[in-house]
Amino acid sequence: MKGEKQMAPKTVKVGLIGSGAISYTYLDNMTKRFDILDVVGCSDIIPERSEKRAKEFNIRQMTNDEIYADPEIEIVVNTTYPRSHYEVTKAALEAGKHVYSEKMLAVNFEEAKELYDLAKSKGLRLSCAPDTFLGAGYQTCRKLIDDGFVGIPLSVHAVIIRGYHDNGKVVHDIKPFVLDDGGTIPFDMGGYYIHAMVNLFGPVKRVAGFGRTHENKVYHNPFHPNYKQPLPLNSPTIIQVSLEFESGVYGTLTCCDEGFFGPDIQGITVYGTNGTLICPDPNTFGGPVKLLVNGGKEYVDMPLTHGYSGEERAFRMPGSQEQDFMAMMWAASRRGIGVADMAWAIRNDRAHRCSAELALHAIEIVHAAVECDRSGKVYEMTSRPDRPEALPSGFISCPEAVFDTN
Repeated sequence: MKGEKQMAPKTVKVGLIGSGAISYTYLDNMTKRFDILDVVGCSDIIPERSEKRAKEFNIRQMTNDEIYADPEIEIVVNTTYPRSHYEVTKAALEAGKHVYSEKMLAVNFEEAKELYDLAKSKGLRLSCAPDTFLGAGYQTCRKLIDDGFVGIPLSVHAVIIRGYHDNGKVVHDIKPFVLDDGGTIPFDMGGYYIHAMVNLFGPVKRVAGFGRTHENKVYHNPFHPNYKQPLPLNSPTIIQVSLEFESGVYGTLTCCDEGFFGPDIQGITVYGTNGTLICPDPNTFGGPVKLLVNGGKEYVDMPLTHGYSGEERAFRMPGSQEQDFMAMMWAASRRGIGVADMAWAIRNDRAHRCSAELALHAIEIVHAAVECDRSGKVYEMTSRPDRPEALPSGFISCPEAVFDTN
């Protein structure tokens, strides 16, 4: 691509399964941003939902079986609820399709490992959200760290709290699947932080930590109408983890469901021998990125070195009646870049960045926290993903060929 105009590669045809809320932003981006992708159709267990999405994006309404059987569809994008990820991904792999799944890969490590092994045995690509670490914010953070702005990185600390809103709403009301297995905060949100940290520092070697469900399993939010009433939960809702990265960096990860959080609490902070880097919320694609170097008196807002940011494109899903959290939950969302990267990787015969190894690594870290709590021992990680290849710096308009770094 350097200096010469290359012929556009053959597009990669995509079928989407699961036409719920998050499917809108995937379809919006896949049909409008990435020329490498050709979305054929969508399906859902509730036909009315897939019919609506098909009309919105001028694609076919299909059944799951039709998507699996279509010989032209190469990638299945799985945006079903977490409890359905395993079943849909397995069926797609058995049908010979590459799969990009919403996070996490499955509701437990054992099922995720089975999917990983199945994809490997069939020579198929398996990929998983989140892809937010490919956005301008975390690619900028990575470049600053790699270029030595913080000196030698020593430690990283990540915190994600959710649940208390003084308007009485909690995330359980807005997204009921978070009460299911695989939907609690370590699964629903922990992946953003894990993917971001592995992007910055590479894989985790050892884990020590704790993980459990809420004590008494009741609503703890005093603003909620069900305060102190039973709250049905099975998956871990709190994990506190210490991480030893193979690169020598030490880190912590705190995930707490239904806790009170104030401004500037959530995020990732990196400490090095020459500076401190405050990274943006890894559930977003943009900034801000703040750097304090040795000898400096205050943090400096760093310019973004990469262009894939959603800051100029906040939107509310059409038809949404909520005026608060739900109304803006997909604001500035650029989800779908991971699918495009996977498609380019298929055409250029290279590794895709949201790899199956990375997805397995993320769910194993959550699994490790629970195992550490149960056994009282340090957990030795079995998965070892490569650190994802950095995106080239400087691109603004996100041409698809930017993913071809060969």
